Amino acid sequence: MSPNDEPAEHEPGADAATLTIDLDALGANWRRLRDASRDAACAAVVKANAYGTGLERAVPALAKAGCRTFFVAQVSEGRRLRHVARDAEVYVLDGLAPGGAGELIAANLRPVLNSAEEVREWVAACGGAGLPAALHVDTGMNRLGLPADEALRLKAEGAFDGLGEALLMTHLVSAEDPAAPINARQADAFRALAQAFAGWRTSFANSSGGFLPDAPPCDLARPGYSLYGGNPTPGRENPMRPVVRLEAVILQVRDVPAGATAGYGSHWTAPGPRRLATIALGYADGYPRAAGGTDAKTRAGVPAGVALVGGVRCPFSGVLSMDLTILDVTDAPAEAAVRGGRAVMIGDGLEIDEVGMRAGTIGYEILTGLGPRYRRVYVGDGAGTGAGTGSGTGAGGGG
Repeated sequence: MSPNDEPAEHEPGADAATLTIDLDALGANWRRLRDASRDAACAAVVKANAYGTGLERAVPALAKAGCRTFFVAQVSEGRRLRHVARDAEVYVLDGLAPGGAGELIAANLRPVLNSAEEVREWVAACGGAGLPAALHVDTGMNRLGLPADEALRLKAEGAFDGLGEALLMTHLVSAEDPAAPINARQADAFRALAQAFAGWRTSFANSSGGFLPDAPPCDLARPGYSLYGGNPTPGRENPMRPVVRLEAVILQVRDVPAGATAGYGSHWTAPGPRRLATIALGYADGYPRAAGGTDAKTRAGVPAGVALVGGVRCPFSGVLSMDLTILDVTDAPAEAAVRGGRAVMIGDGLEIDEVGMRAGTIGYEILTGLGPRYRRVYVGDGAGTGAGTGSGTGAGGGG
């Protein structure tokens, strides 16, 4: 292959894990969140390849459901989005990189301005055209955004007068925990800011923020994680429909005696005669190695990963390998735990939040880490209301 040749497009084989993405469920989740937003419009956060589901497929589905405003993290994501949603409002959360205004303007993207320097550079680059942008004011995250007192001072000095259509926004710290005291502090701070920036559109609520009882009213909600099936109300029933289902192929099944070990480092020991299945999925596919099952976890009562084989929860046995994972399928139906059978890693009641917890992380990381080796199958188009469990209305790479 010459240096100028493009590599062949990845075509998963029969041993690849299958990631099914239900676009009808995605659209239904957006409508559910739109309804929960009361009088506010509802955007969609589609950064990180639409949380691993494939931006080029997720955005048209969300648009078909009614979404008109999207948030990405980086300009490159915004350019990709423009190919499938030319007329949408698109905000770039990471803001304006030094010298990057021309790229944003050319792609008709709106920066989320996170500092006074960014504001000045954007106003200057617009040359009096007053192009749209958002202003991020920090109310407690201490990550990006102008401190509230600085934003108020700059407002008094007229620093924002050169902006066109402007959106005032903040980022919530602990919205998934309604009892967290910082929620009230951020809500009070944002109410004061909204009053000072009268006439500006406002955006306060993320996925969980839309369910906070004392959230200040705003003009635009911007959910992300919950669109893809994550629970915006931890500790309560998940109001969202599952969007992703991941299943892996069983490559081999074997019986081992009591005392046998499995996996690298011999970190798992069979407590009795066990039946083990090896599946074609590992940490190279984006599934966290920390989900492995070990003797140390068992002694400490720490949850480890599980998969569903024939509807039965089968624990991981040993640490994950790069390409393989071992399951204890002793209790699974014999007809399901066979070579060529399937192990469900996400879905069928095994929710993304539980998968994250069992891997010592969060569902966000599980979703955004979904790897490129999966065979991706898309069902629905975002407009339907069915369960989306058909064999598929399209398959292809998710980007």
